Amino acid sequence: MANLRKRHLSQANGHGNREPLENSDQCLVGPEISTPLSYRTYVVLASVALSCAAIFLYNKLQQPPLPESYAVCSRTGNRLYTVDDEGSRVQCLAVHNSLIIATGSLDEVKERWNNHDFAVQETNALGNMFRPPLLVRYIDEGSIIIPGMSDSHAHILEYGASRMMDLEGAKTIEGCVAAVRCFILSHPDVKNDTSKFIEGWGWDHTSWPAEEWPTAADFDKDLIVQGRPVVLQSKDGHALWVSSSVIQLSLPFPTTIEGGMIVRDSSGKPIGVFIDNAQELIKKPDLTDADLERRFAITVERAVASGLTSIHDAGFDPMSLEFFKRQAEASKLPIRIYGMTYFDENGEYWGNKSKPIINGGNGRLGARSVKIFADGALRSGGAALHEPYSDNPGFCGVMRLETHVLNSVVPRFLRDGWQVNIHAVGDRANGIVLDTFEAALMGVNVTASRPRIEHCQIMTRADMARLGKLGVIASVQPTHAISDMWYAQDRLGPERVKGLYAFRSLLDSGARISFGSDAPVEDLNPLSGFYAATTRLSPSGQSPHGPDGWFPEQRLTRDEALRGMTIDPAYASFTESTLGSLAPGKIADFVVLSQDIMSIPTNQILRTKVVATVIDGRPIYGGI
Repeated sequence: MANLRKRHLSQANGHGNREPLENSDQCLVGPEISTPLSYRTYVVLASVALSCAAIFLYNKLQQPPLPESYAVCSRTGNRLYTVDDEGSRVQCLAVHNSLIIATGSLDEVKERWNNHDFAVQETNALGNMFRPPLLVRYIDEGSIIIPGMSDSHAHILEYGASRMMDLEGAKTIEGCVAAVRCFILSHPDVKNDTSKFIEGWGWDHTSWPAEEWPTAADFDKDLIVQGRPVVLQSKDGHALWVSSSVIQLSLPFPTTIEGGMIVRDSSGKPIGVFIDNAQELIKKPDLTDADLERRFAITVERAVASGLTSIHDAGFDPMSLEFFKRQAEASKLPIRIYGMTYFDENGEYWGNKSKPIINGGNGRLGARSVKIFADGALRSGGAALHEPYSDNPGFCGVMRLETHVLNSVVPRFLRDGWQVNIHAVGDRANGIVLDTFEAALMGVNVTASRPRIEHCQIMTRADMARLGKLGVIASVQPTHAISDMWYAQDRLGPERVKGLYAFRSLLDSGARISFGSDAPVEDLNPLSGFYAATTRLSPSGQSPHGPDGWFPEQRLTRDEALRGMTIDPAYASFTESTLGSLAPGKIADFVVLSQDIMSIPTNQILRTKVVATVIDGRPIYGGI
């Protein structure tokens, strides 16, 4: 098969193939693994030890308690970015309980405090009622306040799982196997039980010196790893690399699978890589509640430390949906979660039988959308294109769903009150999805339904214009652009690549853009997306097109990028009336940043620290 040949990257990093590490009980880590696994294991165990509730309590103990009402201000200048329609900046905001009650100058906020009846009345020593003065706290000079940031496309439990064994630092097949061995040796329960499933995330064959598929046989070369059930997810989430024992457990396999591929050798035998829908053929043990809680705690810790107050989970399967329902009912959701329920084309239609979840768990859980996959991913070569891949002639990617299925279910979900969010990467997939939306939205209130395309990576100019005209939301991941820019032209060619991650063109078409990370494909840090969208440069300031950025004409302004991670994700999750900007009457979700990301040199943006993350008026990370 053409796509199984070894392909060499023009931007190969210069590392040669390394000899496998010696088989021993030592956890040796080669130079290709950026962080020692023993240290990573320590970090993960420390993360797991902090439950979501413990994170909240820990941070509360680090500062004097806040009263029900308070104001937070900058001492000089207007350093609070409200992200309202005018892009206003103010000096202060005042909070009462969980709501913002006033914004403006300190004098304006105090006047509103003194002239309105929302303040708590207290009793003095003589028994007389009085209104206490407004407590004012000040941010440090140089800091700013912005609305709580949102990630409009991530995978919450999968991100937590990926941090338990992160393979992105491994730059060769041997490096990945060495990481698995280190994980085994670092966990006595795994080391002593050869039947225990081992899972990891992040291998990326496009970053290896020779771009080739790994195989099950690669695990068997290591005496510690061989014979164990190993399942490793690719960086883009669209391929599984499994060991021989997992292949045996998952037999029999069909000859072909619609919307997916079993990578086989010349004799037709599976080599151990399963792409897109073929991943569903791999059998794994069910996760326990303890497994899920560990993964969730890891994600929450990273999220709040990054200034995230809300995450849109791009794929609630039945297990994860029920888990988050239980967490919400027990008031154990430290952050806001907006879930997309996974669509199973082989399952029964549920859109007219299940009620969307709106403001569940005291406003922390929403699940009123359905996530549908149209095609695969660019990195793994499964994105559906109009013309063949430049580096794989004769292959145009695959549609994971037949067009008639989209045309059947999308109108039904819209009719039954569900938001429809469709994964589409390739230009052919995006065109088909827009055809489907165009037909389904006839006579439908688009503002009420708010359909989304998740990724919108490669689009023709005509389809970009159609996206804006239809009012379909573009849910994009800016960090993908600076990850993929190094190999994208080889894969798509010099002309077609101009339509890849064309954020300026999308915005100019009239489309609304909502930022996400696709974590664990990329890191959760929303400032990484802000930086990528405004610079189109690697963190080190490089790009294939030089220091002005990769296709610099597609850069967004900082104001546009700030909206992309605040008010626009709120709109994309139907919460713009309560979240996404700093305005009286809205919920007091906001973030204090150590630097002004709106004005500092771009090479300083990624050095910005989160000083405090506040949800419902209470700091959940840091302090004010």
